[in-house]
Amino acid sequence: MKNAILNFLNQNYRRYHDVLFYVLTLAVIAVSTAFALHVTRHKNELERENLRTREIPVMEYTVGRKPVYVALQEAGLSNQTVAQIVSKLSTVADTRKLQKNDVYSVSVEGGQFVLLVLTQGFKRYYVANVEGALVAGVSDVEIKTRIKTAAGKIKGSLFNSMLGEGLQVPLILDFTDAFSWTIDFNTDTRNGDEYTALWEENYTASGEITSQDLLAASYKGIYGTTYAFYFEDDFYDETGKMSKKMFLKSPISFRNYRISSRFSYGRLHPILKIRRPHLGIDYAAPTGTPVQAVADGTVKFAGKKGGFGNFVEVKHANGYTTMYGHLKSYGKGVKAGAKVKQGQTVGYVGSTGLSTGPHLDFRIKEKNKFVDFLKMKNRNSAVRDVPKDKREEFEELKVLYLKELDAAKQSAQPAAPEESHEA
Repeated sequence: MKNAILNFLNQNYRRYHDVLFYVLTLAVIAVSTAFALHVTRHKNELERENLRTREIPVMEYTVGRKPVYVALQEAGLSNQTVAQIVSKLSTVADTRKLQKNDVYSVSVEGGQFVLLVLTQGFKRYYVANVEGALVAGVSDVEIKTRIKTAAGKIKGSLFNSMLGEGLQVPLILDFTDAFSWTIDFNTDTRNGDEYTALWEENYTASGEITSQDLLAASYKGIYGTTYAFYFEDDFYDETGKMSKKMFLKSPISFRNYRISSRFSYGRLHPILKIRRPHLGIDYAAPTGTPVQAVADGTVKFAGKKGGFGNFVEVKHANGYTTMYGHLKSYGKGVKAGAKVKQGQTVGYVGSTGLSTGPHLDFRIKEKNKFVDFLKMKNRNSAVRDVPKDKREEFEELKVLYLKELDAAKQSAQPAAPEESHEA
């Protein structure tokens, strides 16, 4: 039996020797690979930890104070390296159109370039050193959103009062636009009038405000409290009637104007020195102030017209016609036959024709009869109400808006003085 086993091994030694060799070799490779992977993972983890804890110096500049190439040179980089970085940056950003206020940062460590990041508008352009090679790219600046409120009282003017509370100009314009069919912020405002505003604000991680969109507002003045709630792309009052009326409150927005002459049948003409009817309203304003169409319509005439100088006449629905005289120039596309929308600029304040100074002579006819624009009964008729199938949704949203506006009013009120408990 023993001899048989020995003979079998002798006959098959080579074959089993080879199999055993391959098995042992594979086992060594497997163990080595596993060990190498473990070492690599550990090394990579150490590298990542090193990158996390390593502080790479970052230098920030504005283009106006220091051009990009100068900052790179001052960081100790060679002219050749600087040229390569700037060239790489130009593959993703138009470096010829950099603005003075554009911000950029430069990171250099141990004399080696690491990263350049340029922020322009809502884009970030970067050039990075990746294992010795320059890589360029672009990413969007992260925009965050928050809801904000403000409340205050008028002191001097609505515009300056709101600016003092930190509201930006576009948001103030949105506020006045929301009420422009019911309130003339030049003639209807008084010191002590109260306002509140609720808006959605978009901003960057650095705190820069990118936009403010008005959601709700209120104004308490000589006409009581008026509300405007944003719903379905328009503003509505608390009863669900659209804030937009057939006519604007004024052909000039709230910026810096005054009524210098009212509708009259016996006004003394400042140049002709004779009494004759002045069947319109004069709005004194700086030359170049935009003049807006008070309602949708079609331009009937645009050109010179005697003592009115440069003159625009617009025909509206329901037999109304409005006229705008003494203009310096005309709005874009304003000519006979052109359609104009309510609020569209039809011209700019001037002093053409028989005029002693820059102002707008504004007139309106109702079925070919001149009427006093400031006393028109149907001037503030609403265009439409909230649709019936949207009424419940509007009412629910209005409740939320009112709650926020009331909270803004409360937080704006000064704290009541504490009562004295002295004996």
